Amino acid sequence: MAGIYVHVPFCKSKCTYCDFASYPREIGKAELYFGCLYKEMTARANSLNGKPFDTVYIGGGTPSFVDEKFIVGAMRRIREKFNLTSDAEITIEINPGTLTKQKVEAYKSVGINRFSLGLQSADDGMLTRLNRIHTLSDYLSACELLKGENFSADALIGLFDQKESDLERTLNVIMESGASHVSMYALRPEEGTPIFSNYLNGDLPDEDTVADLYDFGVKTLEKGGFLRYEVSNFAKEGKRSKHNENYWRRGEYIGLGVAASSHVANRRFTNTANIDEYVKCILSGHFAEIFSESVEGDEVRSEYVMLALRTVDGIDRAEFKALFGRDFTEEYSEELKTQAKYLDITDSRICIKPEYLYVQNSIIIMFMR
Repeated sequence: MAGIYVHVPFCKSKCTYCDFASYPREIGKAELYFGCLYKEMTARANSLNGKPFDTVYIGGGTPSFVDEKFIVGAMRRIREKFNLTSDAEITIEINPGTLTKQKVEAYKSVGINRFSLGLQSADDGMLTRLNRIHTLSDYLSACELLKGENFSADALIGLFDQKESDLERTLNVIMESGASHVSMYALRPEEGTPIFSNYLNGDLPDEDTVADLYDFGVKTLEKGGFLRYEVSNFAKEGKRSKHNENYWRRGEYIGLGVAASSHVANRRFTNTANIDEYVKCILSGHFAEIFSESVEGDEVRSEYVMLALRTVDGIDRAEFKALFGRDFTEEYSEELKTQAKYLDITDSRICIKPEYLYVQNSIIIMFMR
């Protein structure tokens, strides 16, 4: 199957670590933006010839910050124009400080059935330092509003002076709040973000400390019944994110809105991150793509290997042979020799050993050609 991603670029304020296309000062353009977004949906759908989609992910920015009428309108247009399966997983990202009972009811009325809450830390002082607009209390209130629903929560590692006890508290709050999925990301300070100066000044934990925090977090989550299925993602049985798994399986997806990326028929393309430019293109009857490339031959194989090795399922040897006509162990015999101690190699799969998954980039790069 395939996924649909919808980008909502508006937010109340920008977090110090945020490098995404999000614009706190542009909320006045929401009406115009969503009008153009609906037009893009129609145009994209017309070019896909009834292709079926089984996931939708509404991300940002902060989708829950905008008036719920826009989200309702987007979902209605998607259902009208795209071939969405009856059992589709439909997710919306939420900042706990922006959720209301009215919004939850509106989201559910258009079939949204999965919610992704950005907690990041259970420490209010840390949340303030990161310029988050919510508190721990806001998160717990949001969880009450979502009681009985399928929801995920995010936690960050590598924060200022973060200790194992800090991370343990955050993860325990998440596990006790009713979440069925956890995304535990290592903070990656990007140049141009406010927190990057803290990184340069040595105010953030070093790589070894972050790696230790990650290992501690993995063990804490596993004790709570959350099993790792990708380097940063953990879920209870049957609660993996189907939308994200589609990315890691090199599936197809269509991205809608500012800065959204797509992968269809071995072509990758990305929309402009500039709202005004996006609006101008759509109103002129054109797509707002600023990047497009075809992925062929060895590139396809390399992408498949890179993405699959990020997951605990790893390389499916039968699938690899069906896709590329060669046995993986024959195609990569030399690489397997040099990386053997980091890998679990069986008749059916090749996976990175659990203890090395956090440093998977240094292993995966050896398979890139």
